[in-house]
Amino acid sequence: MTVTNHPIATTETSGVLLVSVRRPAKRSPQAVGNITAGALVERYEIPRRDTRRRSGYQRPVSTTRVNKLAADLRSGRVDLPTAVLLNIRDFDPSSRLGEDGDGMVLFSVDDQVLYVVDGQHRIEALAKLVEEDPERWSGYLIPFVCMLGAEEIEEMEQFYVVNSTAKSVRTDLALDLLKQRAEADPAVMGALLEKGEDWKVEAQTLAEELAKTRLWKGRIRFPGEPKAETTIGSAGLVSTLKRVLAMSFFAQVKTENRVRILEAYWEGIEAVIPDAFREPADYTIQKTTGVMIMHSLLIPVIELLRSQGVSLVEPDSYEEILRNPLENLEGDTADGEVARGADFWLSGAHGAAGSFTSNAGQRVLTARLRNGLPEVEIE
Repeated sequence: MTVTNHPIATTETSGVLLVSVRRPAKRSPQAVGNITAGALVERYEIPRRDTRRRSGYQRPVSTTRVNKLAADLRSGRVDLPTAVLLNIRDFDPSSRLGEDGDGMVLFSVDDQVLYVVDGQHRIEALAKLVEEDPERWSGYLIPFVCMLGAEEIEEMEQFYVVNSTAKSVRTDLALDLLKQRAEADPAVMGALLEKGEDWKVEAQTLAEELAKTRLWKGRIRFPGEPKAETTIGSAGLVSTLKRVLAMSFFAQVKTENRVRILEAYWEGIEAVIPDAFREPADYTIQKTTGVMIMHSLLIPVIELLRSQGVSLVEPDSYEEILRNPLENLEGDTADGEVARGADFWLSGAHGAAGSFTSNAGQRVLTARLRNGLPEVEIE
């Protein structure tokens, strides 16, 4: 159904709009029309993503984008022709929809919260302008599509579709939302299995669980969180686990045991080069390059420990097998010195790991570490 040519039925303060109503297949019904900036900014709420509480889905707003758009609107350089996507979660059609006498639908938003699914920067820019000059901007019309009675998971799905087919969502946020969608809807996981991308959901789960362990607590940065003392973004950590999860043995292990293996592995690494973990920000071992290399090395390490019949969930197992390759690892620094052991992983000019950040460099360094491992014994 098309948008009505009747923009506003009454004043913005009443919150009554003339709209068309459409009913997409397998989706909540939607109201389509125009709303004044004044009516919208009084009622909107942006569901920010909180990974810890597993709620919301919106990335943090960019103040720079908001200020630029507000300035462009103020100067008349741009308009807002595309619709924002909203939702009223607790929707009662008997009290919210009516007829105006000409066959058009009256849509009431008087006391309803309008959850912003897409268009937060446009709405924040309008809120800024309405606050500055309400007389000029309160009557500004903006087209909208409003889902009627959709739950948060449907909002999340629509947000994911809109942002994955237009401007890209940050990888960490996309993975975070993908995991929650897959957990809520078996069809999503089925589609991922068909495409061979189900590993993303499990890797995101492992990243969240690792963040609770001693060595990784406060080191992994999730969507919307400040950098602070973190050393690696959740998306970076997830990408390092792809090859590990492709390992047939690891794929058959339960999630809780995968976490135990990873936790023991990193504690074994710490036991060999403890200096690299005392001030993690000063070393690359817990940054993307270091984690990618060490997780690549985990694959042959697991194979070797299994061949020896040694426990995979005890740090001592990894400490013993990694001592030789990690203590003897050395390379040239930017200063022309030789860095060895923990010093190899120092960030900047005093370390040598910075020379191995490329994909080719990571493969070379992984191979060097792998060559330091004991040979597999066959009886």
